[in-house]
This record gives sequence, structure tokens and C-alpha cells, in this order.
Amino acid sequence: MSKRLVVSALAGAVVLGGGAAATVALVGTADAAGRTGDPVIGKSSSDPVVLGNGGTHTFTFTTSVSDDSGIRSVKVLAWPRSSHLAPRASEMAYVESATCKASSATTSVCAYRAPVDGKDAADVPAGTWYMAVLVTAKDHGTTFSAKASTFTVTRHAG
Repeated sequence: MSKRLVVSALAGAVVLGGGAAATVALVGTADAAGRTGDPVIGKSSSDPVVLGNGGTHTFTFTTSVSDDSGIRSVKVLAWPRSSHLAPRASEMAYVESATCKASSATTSVCAYRAPVDGKDAADVPAGTWYMAVLVTAKDHGTTFSAKASTFTVTRHAG
């Protein structure tokens, strides 16, 4: 994957190993709502990534998020299931942000794109990956999902 995605994933793994200890409301699924007043992560999706055959491929993630105060930021981190290191909300401070566009005063559609090229692809494990998402509202409410979406990374044969 791109150096920035690999760095994000590796940084997440390092932070996870460090065991940061802040507690934040945890949402188990992408469609679950947090406490009343917290942002809501709506429909989220990631495209599968096929590595190999040269060229550059792009990993894409989109999500719809809403909060009555509006959306301040959406942080994202792709992580492989094989790592067994699910990120926590407290570990999302230094990961990349999705680009969001408000579709109303309370809802934004956010996207994240990361190019994947041949030399970076060699270090990326194939298999199931998840996208962790931390949404922060303008009123500072937060919602986190370690598995907002699921996607696969495969290698092209030949």
C-alpha cells in the first residue's frame, strides 16, 4: 500500500503495543449509534484491493457520518485482521483523516483514498482488513468503530 497507509498501519500497531489507556465510547458496528448526542457512523464501505501486475491501485473508503452539531473530523486507520491488534479510539490521534464534504448541516460524506504501488505492496499482508474510524463532532462528542468496514487485500496471480 502507499507509504502513508503502511505508516498509518504500522504506527497503529506500535501504538497498540504501547497500550494507550484513554477510555472513549466504543461502537461495535458501523451502523450502531453512540450515546444520545454522539456522532453516528452510517453506511461505510471499502473497495477490495488487488495487488500485483505492476501499476498503481487505489484503496478507497467512504462513510456517511452525522451529528446534530455537525462534523469536525473523521480519522481513519486500515488494519489487517491477521495482526490481532484492533485499534482503540485513544490511539487514533495521529492517524490520517478522511476528506469530508457536508451534505447538510448535520451530515457529511467522507472519503479516504490511498494509492498502492508495487514496491509498497510487498510489505502488505493479504487477507481481511478493517477500517477503524473515529468521528469527532463540532461539539466534541466522539464515536469510534474499530471495524467500520471490511475489505480484502489479495495478490494477482502471475
